[in-house]
Amino acid sequence: MGCFHSKTVHLPSPDDPNKPHSENGEESVEGQQQVPAFKEYSLNELRKATDGFRTDLIVSESGEKAPNVVYKGMVDNNRVVAIKRFSKQAWPDAQQFMAEAAGVGKLRHKRLVNLIGYCIEGDERLLVAEYMPNDTLSKHLFHWDKQPLPWEMRVRVAYYVAQALDHCNMENRKIYHDLNAYRVLFDEDGDPRLSSFGLMKNSRDGKSYSTNLAYTPPEFLRTGRVIPESVIYSYGTVLLDLLSGKHIPPSHALDIIRGKNVLLLMDSSLEGQYASEDATNLVELASKCLHFEARDRPDTKFLLSAVAPLQKQKEVTSQTLMGLSKNTVTLPTTLSPLGKACARMDLTAVHDILLKTGYKDEEGAENELSFQEWTQQVQEMLNTKKFGDIAFRDKDFQSAVEYYSKLVNMMSVPSATVFVRRAFSYLMNNQAELALRDAMQAQVCVPEWPTAFYLQALALSKLGMETDAKDMLNDGATFEAKWQSRWRI
Repeated sequence: MGCFHSKTVHLPSPDDPNKPHSENGEESVEGQQQVPAFKEYSLNELRKATDGFRTDLIVSESGEKAPNVVYKGMVDNNRVVAIKRFSKQAWPDAQQFMAEAAGVGKLRHKRLVNLIGYCIEGDERLLVAEYMPNDTLSKHLFHWDKQPLPWEMRVRVAYYVAQALDHCNMENRKIYHDLNAYRVLFDEDGDPRLSSFGLMKNSRDGKSYSTNLAYTPPEFLRTGRVIPESVIYSYGTVLLDLLSGKHIPPSHALDIIRGKNVLLLMDSSLEGQYASEDATNLVELASKCLHFEARDRPDTKFLLSAVAPLQKQKEVTSQTLMGLSKNTVTLPTTLSPLGKACARMDLTAVHDILLKTGYKDEEGAENELSFQEWTQQVQEMLNTKKFGDIAFRDKDFQSAVEYYSKLVNMMSVPSATVFVRRAFSYLMNNQAELALRDAMQAQVCVPEWPTAFYLQALALSKLGMETDAKDMLNDGATFEAKWQSRWRI
């Protein structure tokens, strides 16, 4: 089986018009770099990712009785993901599902739980999204174990969710279905994010509002239609949750607000944590969002302007505010010189080591690629390889990419070393995503080659994915030990 059966072949090319668009502003680069390109998965891949859809991997709070079940899984080089498996009756139209998934998959923002893939096979419909390890807002507000969610964190949730909705509006995804405390999840840093699943139309899968009718926008009860202003109404119900620490029906909350007795609405566990003026401002915002007439509700820009001044501890991390412990990953102590160079991102040292190593780590080769026949085509391949190696040695990395790319297309059995050298050349050209893809291709060619893991770690570090990078370094060190013991035998 050839190397090009790698899962990375589904990644869009740099010029692919379907490649996720970058955002405007500072958040775009930071948010998008850490999210893989949207792609299609096979059912077999997702079955393997969830170990046959094991019930103990279900992470949705509704459990097995839910019409849709969310599993924790692992795909693409040990990336942990959330996999949503729809009921058999959902999405009878495969094209509609694919169009919806692709539309949501183009969105990229650090305030969203970004969608990274989908699967359509037979009557199976699945979505793959980033995994959020720190539970839902519902859990932290209504079912907390150690401490209630502090006021400053509640304000941050309100602001970050408003940012997510505003971004969706700017990208013309103005409809969000059933916004509630279950739709807000917390990432590994404790930052709140809005689930992308709510951006998908529900088709036959259920109603746009699955919660109690008391929390449903009035216009939906009248017409059965969701409009952008309906999302603002639902945002208002989330504000009530944040203020009260309880799930209070809007009609009851509005009665309290009209009675000017805001303290009756507030969560008693928050006493002493906020200024009364700030609480009043947030209550007033909630009441604006909950206007009976949709046209009287504010837009997302207003939400941002109203909540932004209420943030008083922006420099404190969410992790600290929530009292979460960070899962630290320690670097292995048995790293080879190449592993150490990749860990400290010393590109000069990495280049020197790759030059000295040459092609000797590939099976069936010493310092030269082996070929079965001597033909004009093989001579051309050897010349192309020679020119690529010269460019690589001379640090002409743009030319190296061009020669190695030509060589990859010519060879019947691709070379892991060529992929690694092209990966490094991509890194030197500030194309970390392409570098990561090539390093993964090298691993497919030689599955336990430490160099492939180390180059992946280097690319992941460039992409800002430090935890994944350290995992790759650990894997590389493990295989390094295996290779050394093999040579000793």
